[in-house]
Amino acid sequence: MLSKNQIKLITRLKHKKHRYKEGLFIAEGVKVINELLDSNFKLRELYTTMSFNSNANLAVAGQEFLITAAELKKISSLNTPNKALALFQIPKARPISNNQFIVALDNVRDPGNLGTIIRLCDWFGVSDLVCNTETVDVYNSKVIQATMGSITRVNVSYLDLPSFLNKTKMTTYGAFMKGDHIYENKLPKEGILVLGNEANGISKEVEHTINKRISIPRFGALKKTESLNVATATAILLSEFRRNS
Repeated sequence: MLSKNQIKLITRLKHKKHRYKEGLFIAEGVKVINELLDSNFKLRELYTTMSFNSNANLAVAGQEFLITAAELKKISSLNTPNKALALFQIPKARPISNNQFIVALDNVRDPGNLGTIIRLCDWFGVSDLVCNTETVDVYNSKVIQATMGSITRVNVSYLDLPSFLNKTKMTTYGAFMKGDHIYENKLPKEGILVLGNEANGISKEVEHTINKRISIPRFGALKKTESLNVATATAILLSEFRRNS
């Protein structure tokens, strides 16, 4: 049975300031939790309604707690909880590899978009994703859920983005509505692809650091679609960068 202290801790971890104070984040769902267990992420506690199928020895130090479906629903952020919820330690920040392709995000606010972009980085072999400090927290439970385990293979860093881009020796490519069409340009193996906020795009401060403006052309007859979802744009751009490299 869940204790009041356990419920209180899990509830607090739904807020960013408490996640970093406690050094813990929430992961939900069997697939996501198994991916984290098979990585270097360290488990704190697992709450599950079933016998958990994992190679990890979860019985050690009382890490595994069998709970009811009603109890899981009480602590879950999902409309339909998926059999398990776990608490993992937030790992120490890792250095950024500056000699390969990097994706950078400027003020991306939607957890689903960030989680999907992390999955796309994993799919296209991008090991480093850098974000400005206003981008949604990677340890938001909705972000973790959307990554479907790719968070274990992509290094996400938060930093002063304009400063980072000004100091880099790599070419920076910014995604804009008006820029060089990606299908008409030879794209490199190395560089930094910058994508902006869902509503406002790349900020003026970051825009000044961009070396090359690129865009995805519209092919519709009326061309009235205002913009693409940032995660959709990321998928198209990464596919084109990888195809050309």
